[in-house]
Amino acid sequence: MDLISTSLHHCSKRMEPSSVTSEQLLIASTSVPAIKISTTFLTQTPVKTEQQILENSMSEDDPNANSTSHVQQKEKAARWGPNHKGAQELAGLYSKGKRTQEIVCVCCCITLMIVNFIFIIQHFRLERVSAVIIGALCGILTADLGSGIVHWGADTWGSVELPIIGKAFLRPFREHHIDPTSITRHDFIETNGDNFMIAIPILLKLAYNFLAKTDAQIQMEYAFSAYLFLCSIFVAMTNQIHKWSHTYWGLPKWVVFLQDHHIILPRRHHRIHHVAPHETYFCITTGWLNWPLEKIRFWSTLETIIEFVTRQKPRADDFKWAQKRL
Repeated sequence: MDLISTSLHHCSKRMEPSSVTSEQLLIASTSVPAIKISTTFLTQTPVKTEQQILENSMSEDDPNANSTSHVQQKEKAARWGPNHKGAQELAGLYSKGKRTQEIVCVCCCITLMIVNFIFIIQHFRLERVSAVIIGALCGILTADLGSGIVHWGADTWGSVELPIIGKAFLRPFREHHIDPTSITRHDFIETNGDNFMIAIPILLKLAYNFLAKTDAQIQMEYAFSAYLFLCSIFVAMTNQIHKWSHTYWGLPKWVVFLQDHHIILPRRHHRIHHVAPHETYFCITTGWLNWPLEKIRFWSTLETIIEFVTRQKPRADDFKWAQKRL
């Protein structure tokens, strides 16, 4: 585990460090794990300093962080967490209709997963092992990139006031930034409903292929079928992995092992995204693509182009909700 050095350079559009009080430094020194990042990528290109992480994100692995920090004591309203006024308003917008949609999507997706898994096993041949391994790797990378694109789009653009998609799909992203640990209080349905919904069309198409095509055709396309199936699994599980990245107590040992070896999204790695203004490290399945995409300034370039064309400011709605503190 390596500390990000404050003396190293920063990527584009990053906040400049400000002065840190002696009390803040004391807090930092007594909770070093809160500012460590468990990924070797960050030693090559750091994007947030210790100071930025301390001052501009909620310390999720300290249960008292939102009430005992030096900055928090000086302010009347919560900067983050469940007591934030904006977070409370957003949580209240979670509706019965949204809950119903999530239940239906989870049930349909799990059924399709089981059906397709049976087909995958039935048509498996020993010589297909290498195809399955390659399919798994490509599926992980596709899901990681897809998670980043969806996450970036929902974080950066649009408004909760938009018809249909605003309250149903953008609301959780706004809530998550001002109360990041809210996801740890969501049950399986609320956590995974939307991601399971995204996986349904892929699994439907795959099931149709298995039912409509001959065995010879299925064998010819088996590698691609394995890729689609595994990609859909990773897509469906992305927000559960995301939830684990915000969970600092009580995780199963096998989940911690996968996080520590960066097979799934590590907790310290994802902390980088939660440094305000939340403009980097959007990939949340494994986080493997975060460093290379940051290296080529992928997100900031897209934002510059879209802002030039539409005249819309990135994260304007996100900032508006963050300011609802009184």
